[in-house]
Amino acid sequence: MLSLSNVLSRSKSPYLLQHKNNPVHWQLWDRSIFELSKKYNKPILLSVGYASCHWCHVMAHESFEDLETSVLMNQNFINVKVDREERPDVDFIFQTCHQIFNHRGGWPLTMFLDENGYPFMAGTYFPKEEKYGMPPFKDVLKQVSEIYSTDKSTILQQGPKFKEYLTIPKSSVTKQNLDSFIDRFISELDSTKGGFKGAPKFPILYIYDSIFHFYKKNKSPEYLKAVDLILYQLCSQGIYDQVEGGIARYSVDDQWLVPHFEKMLYDNVQFITLLANYLIIKPDPYFEKKLRHTINFFLKNFRTKENLMGSALDADSDGVEGKYYVFDYEWIKGIQDIDKYYDVYLGGNWEGKIILKESQHKISAPDQIQNALLAIRNVRNKPFFDDKAQLDLNCFFVSSLIKASKALKDPELLNEAKTIFNNIQSYFFKENLFHCYSDNVFLEDYAYTIQCLMDLYDESLMMDYKIKARKFAKDAISFFYDKQKKYFQKNTIHTNDIFTPALDVADHNIGNGNSIMLTNFLRIGFLNEAKELASSMHGYVNMHSQNMASSIKALDIFEQVIQSPNCSEEGCKI
Repeated sequence: MLSLSNVLSRSKSPYLLQHKNNPVHWQLWDRSIFELSKKYNKPILLSVGYASCHWCHVMAHESFEDLETSVLMNQNFINVKVDREERPDVDFIFQTCHQIFNHRGGWPLTMFLDENGYPFMAGTYFPKEEKYGMPPFKDVLKQVSEIYSTDKSTILQQGPKFKEYLTIPKSSVTKQNLDSFIDRFISELDSTKGGFKGAPKFPILYIYDSIFHFYKKNKSPEYLKAVDLILYQLCSQGIYDQVEGGIARYSVDDQWLVPHFEKMLYDNVQFITLLANYLIIKPDPYFEKKLRHTINFFLKNFRTKENLMGSALDADSDGVEGKYYVFDYEWIKGIQDIDKYYDVYLGGNWEGKIILKESQHKISAPDQIQNALLAIRNVRNKPFFDDKAQLDLNCFFVSSLIKASKALKDPELLNEAKTIFNNIQSYFFKENLFHCYSDNVFLEDYAYTIQCLMDLYDESLMMDYKIKARKFAKDAISFFYDKQKKYFQKNTIHTNDIFTPALDVADHNIGNGNSIMLTNFLRIGFLNEAKELASSMHGYVNMHSQNMASSIKALDIFEQVIQSPNCSEEGCKI
């Protein structure tokens, strides 16, 4: 008889705390779950999600809060809940495993693991009752439990093969033409709507950031056109919150009209960065207004009690997706001149409601209309705010504000960046850095911290920033650098608690940490380290370029800078 209980109340994660009262006996991810699996002869059910995930909420209400389902889970599985933002390494490995099983990943991620932590079955959202062509979750639970009990020896035998499946091949190429990879990205983009062709549409801003870098180098009109298009689409359509600012995670249609309404810091920090980089080269009053609008929203609404930046706003409020963001025609038809600026009509443009999209090219609504819309919103219940402060995203946000201060010629934004960075130092700079809570740290935390320090150094020439950057770079090499593969892995090498090292070459929510470390090495003058990493990165890019846009940009910077007279062991100007 299992004698476990739900232990999520021990967690600090807002997502895990949402599940602390589930009747499921949720455990936290650590090595002890494998011992429990062996002790009770039960497979592990791993559920990965995040606090602002709509379908995570749906599955929680349908299944994890259901007594009958929880009995099946508790009797037959060791049940483990993971916040993907708290443990991006766990999410990365098992999303990759899921793609091997089923091609596409997503959240909530539902994985079934053997007693050694190897996956043997996978899925994402499962409904309570059969629908969407998917079986009921209870049927899945019964079938998986039956398979494990009758064929456990075969499952255990097959498990280690996943290490082979997850090995990332690398060519022997150490230098190559990088522009051709950007041309390939351009050929795959939707030339009329932006993003990749079809639906859903994701902003993929790290790809556009790399395209814009190559535009600045070779002045290709095609590259500029692609960036112009995506910025205009993101600013003018429904994916942009026309009332308060900022973009949603993606649109479910191919027009950028219907957002998946959650707002993530990681998308918007890249949106701010791309807008700022664009405006430094090409001033544009319309984009300037959107940049200020978005920055003001995040500075006002994403603060934590430590005066850091939180992670996300939920898609749902009052249990309804998008309720906070959409409007009924009757509510807004009386706002003077609103139909001059937005597509507003009886019947709406989405499920009888109105998602605001601009009706005139690069013309934003005046303040009186925005204020009237905001007044309607302000009487509603706001979506849940995931106030988890992540080190990498907070440092990336500081870097984006520094860029924006240049683009907008606004010294107050630079002062704001410095203030947030001081709060980052007070909260995160302990004996070692940490990601969001004190137990774990990841490559991107170090990479984006070093980048942020060097951005502050470039603005102030205060040596303390550079000294810290060099110290953290040495720590990053010690904690994450795989000397055999000549590449950084995602989690710390010596404390890895997953069945395989989390070596990751791809961009995900933000640019891959290896790409940021390459430019960091140049900026702090670690030239031998930069040369070794660049040589290895070329080998990966040669085989996986479609997932490595930020690394292509970083390699191009390396090739341009490494022979420059402005490059020495004191640091390189990039």
